[in-house]
Amino acid sequence: MFLKSFLFFIFAFLYTPILILVINSFNASKSRAVWGGFTFKWYKFLFSDYTILQAVKNTILIALCSALIAAVLGTLACVGTIGSKRKTQSLLMSITNIPIINPEIVIGISFMIFFVLIHKCTGLFKPGIFTLIVAHSSFCSPYIFLSVLPKMKQMTPQILEAAQDLGCTPFQSLYKVLLPEILPDIVTGIIIVFTMSIDDFTISYFTSGNVQTLPLAIYSMTRKSISPEISALSTVFFFTILLLLMILNLRKEKVKWGA
Repeated sequence: MFLKSFLFFIFAFLYTPILILVINSFNASKSRAVWGGFTFKWYKFLFSDYTILQAVKNTILIALCSALIAAVLGTLACVGTIGSKRKTQSLLMSITNIPIINPEIVIGISFMIFFVLIHKCTGLFKPGIFTLIVAHSSFCSPYIFLSVLPKMKQMTPQILEAAQDLGCTPFQSLYKVLLPEILPDIVTGIIIVFTMSIDDFTISYFTSGNVQTLPLAIYSMTRKSISPEISALSTVFFFTILLLLMILNLRKEKVKWGA
């Protein structure tokens, strides 16, 4: 009984602020302390706000591109790691963990200095959508790597060699034999990376230039005043991430029962 009560208070502590946020998004009054009636007007204002809609467009574009690029880089890194010696595998694992352990502010400042230096020397990498995609792909690739690697370790190491002995080219063995086996894990990693890219603020802040993503738009809105429109935006943001996490968990359950 005590453990159940303790668990209830933990969840209440974590999710009560979010519940208040959702309720306030339907509050007709601008005051968060006064209930002015139920309304959808803040959502109407939200979906007619060009700045927010442009930020949503930028965020989805960056997240999709980053997830796909990270999927390719992370999967190829797994293939290279599995085919390496044990000491090399340990070294590659350590290198892969650096972006995960490293504080995001360090990664963001590093990318900012790198992009500014390259832009001054060559005129390339002007801060914008392209630099955001490069930065997000870089810090998200390790999550694809860690998502796919356990599955590849479970597979028979000689499976690619056997496929080539039966007439497949190296590319065909990867595409027809390896990819179908690890595809569910790649999709799981893509969903994780997509969610992380949408949620990222720190790295985006240092590499975005004049381009705004949703977290940056929310930050700029809160600097002026806390409008109920922000509550509506945050509610949409929350349920979008929640839906992606539910899809991720359902995929895991299907894989579990399918195994």
